[in-house]
Amino acid sequence: MWSVFIVHSRLNYGNFILVGLPAYLQRHLQSVLNAAARLVFRLRRYDPITDALATLHWLRLPERVDFKVTVMAFRVLYGLVPPYLDQLVRVADLPGRHRLCSSASQLLPVPAYRLTTVDRRSHPVAASVIWNSLPPVVQSSATLSVFCQRLKIHMCHKSFPDLLL
Repeated sequence: MWSVFIVHSRLNYGNFILVGLPAYLQRHLQSVLNAAARLVFRLRRYDPITDALATLHWLRLPERVDFKVTVMAFRVLYGLVPPYLDQLVRVADLPGRHRLCSSASQLLPVPAYRLTTVDRRSHPVAASVIWNSLPPVVQSSATLSVFCQRLKIHMCHKSFPDLLL
């Protein structure tokens, strides 16, 4: 049973390098996560895995990666990380935005990038794109715990759209 938690924590540990990973590599890592869920519930290889993942409250791999990147973006935006990680800026904080309608916005500007294979995977670009795709209810959370709770619910609905959670 400890092996399941080791696999689960290792997948969480390396989430930042998994941003923008090709689909075929994501499938390999998702199969590892599925095998861990099968081990917990003692399911056979061809039993459906969706209910097991939802019961464990485990997100699918793309949503897991988005969750970790977004939590880090929240921490950066609210000053909960060291200053050297502070690469994200709100649209409202840009010079000259004090009178515009977007000054009350929670959106982040997406930095320009040249190489779609490499630069799009960088933290400022990926975090801005993922943050801007969140609903305003999640973005406007006041504390980290509330943010994580709302984000997890949003990601669960994204990960398991057919299930009632």
